[in-house]
Amino acid sequence: MSGLTLAGMSAPLNALQEAAGRFPRLPAPTVSISTVCPDQLDLSFHSDVFSAAESFAAFEAWREVLGLDPMSVVHCVHADGRTEVLRVHGGFAGADVRLVAFAPVPALEPVPAGAVVDA
Repeated sequence: MSGLTLAGMSAPLNALQEAAGRFPRLPAPTVSISTVCPDQLDLSFHSDVFSAAESFAAFEAWREVLGLDPMSVVHCVHADGRTEVLRVHGGFAGADVRLVAFAPVPALEPVPAGAVVDA
């Protein structure tokens, strides 16, 4: 057997351990570490686990403590128009950390025809 060993994935494993030790009260994300990108730690927050507001709040709490630049956060909406996404990446404890949060787009309330809407 040859190829990548567990030691080859030490950067994201150590970063996760560092975050858990320093910030134990942070909300638990979905964690992904892959042999495809062995230096990358993916942390995601899904609205089926958190409420929509909690998903984005958890994302922001992690972004802040990891010191990831708020100006680097990208917001988008999936093509179906139903899911909002926040993404940011940067370095932490020797790993390339990627945060992502998903939440449903809030439903718009219909405005009756002829109604005056405050601007």
